Amino acid sequence: MDSGSLKDKVPPYNEDAESAVLGALLINFSLDALDTVRMYLGVGDFFRTAHQYIFHAIEQLEKRGSGVDLLTLVEELKSEALLEKSGGVAYVSSLTSSVPTTANIEYYSKIVQECSIRRRLLSISADMHQQAHDDSKDTAEILEEVERQVFDINDKRSVDSIKSAGDVIKEAIFAIEQRYSQKGDFTGVPSGFDELDAMTTGFQKSEMIVIGARPSVGKTAFALTLAANIAIKSKINCGFFTLEMTTLSVMQRLLSLQANINSNKIRTGLLKPSDFNSLTDAASSIYDAPLWIDDTPNMKLLDLRAQSRRMVSKFDVKIIFVDYLGLITFEDKRIPRHEQMAEVSRSLKALARELDIPIVALSQVGRQTEGKAPGLADLRESGAIEQDADVVMFLHRERGIDNHDGTPENIETELIIAKQRNGPVGVVKMAFIPHFTKFVPLAYNS
Repeated sequence: MDSGSLKDKVPPYNEDAESAVLGALLINFSLDALDTVRMYLGVGDFFRTAHQYIFHAIEQLEKRGSGVDLLTLVEELKSEALLEKSGGVAYVSSLTSSVPTTANIEYYSKIVQECSIRRRLLSISADMHQQAHDDSKDTAEILEEVERQVFDINDKRSVDSIKSAGDVIKEAIFAIEQRYSQKGDFTGVPSGFDELDAMTTGFQKSEMIVIGARPSVGKTAFALTLAANIAIKSKINCGFFTLEMTTLSVMQRLLSLQANINSNKIRTGLLKPSDFNSLTDAASSIYDAPLWIDDTPNMKLLDLRAQSRRMVSKFDVKIIFVDYLGLITFEDKRIPRHEQMAEVSRSLKALARELDIPIVALSQVGRQTEGKAPGLADLRESGAIEQDADVVMFLHRERGIDNHDGTPENIETELIIAKQRNGPVGVVKMAFIPHFTKFVPLAYNS
């Protein structure tokens, strides 16, 4: 028989490594040893069913606080009627003689993990093969599902996140030295609003920033203003998820705020010849900007995470905007809405830490804030947003009134920093210019 074809039919696994992991636990059991194994392996990562039963029994013994050795393991398997399925007393006993050294338990665990990952990749490829031949399946859906499963595998690969104080203090001193060399300047991604940057020192890595407001107060306009300041003016790579508007609508808004041309004129085409010079200049600056936009409607949480990773790995984006939280679709619709939003919030915070960039997410606030300044308790759908966010800001202003010529007034707006985990809270004054759908510093407006 062709050895190549036989190899293709046998899933990747290493019986010696699996036996060595279990044997090492039995010979010299300790919580440290079990925790080391758990960093890399769960029950399902063992290929042999017998090994799955044995590892599960070890975990059950540890959970109850019982000692873990050959005798207690055999009794545990007997009580679950799994001893024979685990190979019997003779096989379980033989595990302790298959370990070269218990000191290498982490190395053995890594071997088992790598085989498990390869088996899961083969399973995904087999599923992909089947779906690719199913004409009822949409090609984009197949690709998204494959990406989700692959990223899910990568997420579950353990990384040792424990650091010594000695390692961390070096990082802290280095960060302080950097700030000293900058003489008090902001250390994060600049917003383009000096007063805001003075309070936050810029949008910081690994932080989730939430911007809340009532509908039509200007959440999207503010987010686009920030994105324009970051990508167009500062030339910092920026990602923007627009779940409510198309990329064309977003681009028309960017042209309006960048060219200082009334957005209604751009939408209706009622432009003057002189406007085209401004539009051309604005289009040129936007064309060269490191800004990437995704307008996928009804985007699922897992897809947003996958696309965010792609933006960072492929385009090296330094900050991501999400417009807005309430439009992110959760996979399991049976879960109550507040629990869905809690998971979305936790996931975005975890994503910010994983990618080591700030993520700015927009959120609506409740009707009860109409006519008054909103607070943390007014964030809609879940209190988890308030807990997970590192910074929470609210836009608050009076509704616009018209000038005699019919154009809306520039409206003084308060940006209320209601929460900042690592800095002060307070109010930043700015001006909203409705006909350009953008915000500017108040001093700029005066």
